[in-house]
Amino acid sequence: MSFPLLTATAALPALGAIATAAVPAARRTMAKWLALIVSLATLVLAAIVLVRFDPAGDRYQLTESRAWIADFGVRYELGVDGIAVALIALTALLIPFVILAGWHDADPLETGNTRWRPTQGFFALILAVEAMVIISFEATDVFLFYIFFEAMLIPMYFLIGGFGDRAHEHGEETASTQRSYAAVKFLLYNLVGGLIMLAAVIGLYVVAGNFSLTEIAEARANGSLDMATNTERWLFLGFFFAFAVKAPLWPLHTWLPNAMGEATTPVAVLITAVVDKVGTFAMLRFCLQLFPEASKWATPVILVLALISIIYGALLAVGQRDIKRLVAYASISHFGFIILGIFAMTSQGQSGATLYMVNHGISTAALMLVAGFLISRRGSRLIADYGGVQKVAPVLAGTFLIGGLATLSLPGLAPFVSEFLVLVGTYARYPVVGIIATFGIVLAALYVLVLYQRTMTGPVKPEVAEMPDLRVRELVVVTPLIVLLIFLGVYPKPLTDIVNPAVKQTMSDVQKKDPQPEVEAAK
Repeated sequence: MSFPLLTATAALPALGAIATAAVPAARRTMAKWLALIVSLATLVLAAIVLVRFDPAGDRYQLTESRAWIADFGVRYELGVDGIAVALIALTALLIPFVILAGWHDADPLETGNTRWRPTQGFFALILAVEAMVIISFEATDVFLFYIFFEAMLIPMYFLIGGFGDRAHEHGEETASTQRSYAAVKFLLYNLVGGLIMLAAVIGLYVVAGNFSLTEIAEARANGSLDMATNTERWLFLGFFFAFAVKAPLWPLHTWLPNAMGEATTPVAVLITAVVDKVGTFAMLRFCLQLFPEASKWATPVILVLALISIIYGALLAVGQRDIKRLVAYASISHFGFIILGIFAMTSQGQSGATLYMVNHGISTAALMLVAGFLISRRGSRLIADYGGVQKVAPVLAGTFLIGGLATLSLPGLAPFVSEFLVLVGTYARYPVVGIIATFGIVLAALYVLVLYQRTMTGPVKPEVAEMPDLRVRELVVVTPLIVLLIFLGVYPKPLTDIVNPAVKQTMSDVQKKDPQPEVEAAK
């Protein structure tokens, strides 16, 4: 039997989480280093998956299949396509930076009524989330996917509710209350979505007789599984609702600003750059592949919701006073672009959406982590409490600017390629929708540049006059992300070569072809 590489990639951080949690309470530093080493080892395994994956080969590769709950047709089935490989690589890449950025976020509080913050638990929970996200990208059994799709809510709940941001304007007691509210809201929204999806998963089993994604899709394609139109639509809605909550899509988005605002900065990155990608990934893997006709039926409404997310999220970002909530609303706008690209039903749109998932993860991580370093120095998340930072901390200001420019999709940085493909792919089939979506770009430029102007330029405020520049650990976190943003902005071909064959298969699933140009090219 060949080495179960996909299982190992998910199992390593899971075992690392258990080992980290078991480190004695007095050995906080040991727990940190153990978590970092495990995350780096996971990155190595993810790199091996990336190298062994053949974009020109079978759709699902490195497959594993074992009997699990035979009486109910549940199998332990794993396999990756190009989209999954790209997102596994993103997840494994970001987790070491998340751990390094949060190196001191769970240390005991030293002042006032000291409350123990279990360092081992903090890093163990991060590794547990990594394991569950990776296996969610790998699962080709619907029931197996559902289990980890829901299970990741547990460590995320404790990360949000138990390890909140210390830079709170209203004091620890109020911060604790708001943190608990954000954690409960996150859990309830996602639990409701998960319960609706569970009903759809059971319905799928009743109709298809098993949970295997590949077997059900093959049966749909060869006509041996005839799903009634209304049945397919109801099942699609059950799956899509859960994924839209996770993504998040308007109007199911309201948990995200609370969760990102109250969580520590590394956990906020974990939410929007890693966990939320499971929702948009699942739309491509499950909604379009299992329910192609229902996906086309629901497309007009989903496109409208995506447009609202783009414009609404950007408008609210413009008016924010809190740096972290601004990034949260910007992410809602960006997820609108991703969903728009998926349901534009063009190869350019879906390639752009997949690239957007990766590039948004990198750019948001860069911007949010630098913002976190800024907030930790001043002790405030309010934009009004800053000014003139670039004069006292030029490297911090410079990296903050690059992260912001990537967020507004400046040409030459990675998100530009993905946003451009989404808009081109959308315009090719839905010109009006594509034109309206471009206003999101204008609003993105507004909220990013205004944020930079108010925090980094102008007179130096007394509170930031002695602010230190980025330290070595912080530079180690930020520099690779900046390099990736530039590299993938100039040369995205390595990523597109992996993603495009999987996108072509998805287009085949929904039996869609790209619209032909109305004017032929000159010969």
